[in-house]
Amino acid sequence: MNNTITCDLCPRYCTLKEGAIGFCNARKNVNGKILSLNYGKLLSLVLDPIEKKPLAYYKPGSMILSVGTFGCNMNCQFCQNYEIARAKETDYRTYDVSSEDLIKIAIDKKQEGNIGIAFTYNEPLVGFEYVLDTSKLAKANDLDAVVVTNGQINENYLKELLPFISAWNIDLKSFSEEGYKKLGGDFKTTLKTIELTSKTSHIEVTTLVVPGISDDLNLMEEEAKFLASLDKNIPLHINRYIPRYKYNEPATDIKLLLEMEEIAKEYLNRVSIGNI
Repeated sequence: MNNTITCDLCPRYCTLKEGAIGFCNARKNVNGKILSLNYGKLLSLVLDPIEKKPLAYYKPGSMILSVGTFGCNMNCQFCQNYEIARAKETDYRTYDVSSEDLIKIAIDKKQEGNIGIAFTYNEPLVGFEYVLDTSKLAKANDLDAVVVTNGQINENYLKELLPFISAWNIDLKSFSEEGYKKLGGDFKTTLKTIELTSKTSHIEVTTLVVPGISDDLNLMEEEAKFLASLDKNIPLHINRYIPRYKYNEPATDIKLLLEMEEIAKEYLNRVSIGNI
């Protein structure tokens, strides 16, 4: 019996033989069905300021319970969280936390200013099932669900999740297909994610300005125009790259960031610089 199947969660469309694991390290073919390897297996559980996500315009001053696991469907050579983003199931000891238990923790943290749960640190959407199940329970318990993501998710899955997410921060890595190819992603998919989320939820966009990837002033102008075509009030975080993981180019010139900020402000009402 041929149990080879295709995982259709993201634009990679990994073809998996029986027992094979997808590029993200979080999804496996078991008996001809996709098994989420990181379901409820947490590596990080921290109460963070909402601004750290970064979400500057969504309930500022609030705290949010931030959770992360392992896995990612892109391969950014400058990844800030590569230790868990590129990790495999066996690399670390994880902690099993069911959706129900996570909700209980989040409710207990309300006395510390917690407003909900943020799925962050690694790429949360490779663990789509856990995010969906937990977000449904969060909404039923008057908790916000927030997703910090690279936006690499196919439209049918995204639409299933949209009704349960209060806010998104979407990482727009580069405003070109060429840039995305260098990072193992699909440019148009992230644009579609931004477009769809902007219609249903609060969204903010982050672009890390990386030498040779996203440091072109003309592309920043095109990015700002695109976001403004959806909503001029979409916040844009222009963040400074600092050498990390396998990328050793010098940190982004602050002068360049300031130039990008000025360009983006010609089209958008909420532009800020981060990591400086």
